[in-house]
Amino acid sequence: MEYKYSEITGRILRAAMNVHGTLGIGFPEVIYQRSLLVEFELLSIDYGREINRDVYYKGVHVGTRRVDFLIDKKICVELKAVILLDNAHLAQAKNYLEAFNLEVGLLINFGAKSLEWKRIYNNKYSA
Repeated sequence: MEYKYSEITGRILRAAMNVHGTLGIGFPEVIYQRSLLVEFELLSIDYGREINRDVYYKGVHVGTRRVDFLIDKKICVELKAVILLDNAHLAQAKNYLEAFNLEVGLLINFGAKSLEWKRIYNNKYSA
């Protein structure tokens, strides 16, 4: 099935599978993040790492949000290294999409025996 940005999200997931297949489970998130940098370079994936965005509430700056990766300036990628993804992880990833006003993101978990990932969408996205 074709999804918006299927080609690039497929490449991102291929990179994550390469990392998970090589390292397995048990490392802290930062190790997977740094390993993904290597894969992104090898696969010529355009990325920004730990990108910040301001968050406003009723026009008042209330803080910032930092996403693990911003791919092609259009896809948020949030990494986890936990045994089980829960609703809080999903909510966090959706918040990034809203803060960055992006339509599509990926939540990727390296902490499970098999690589886990979820495609997430921003229902508040405005082009």
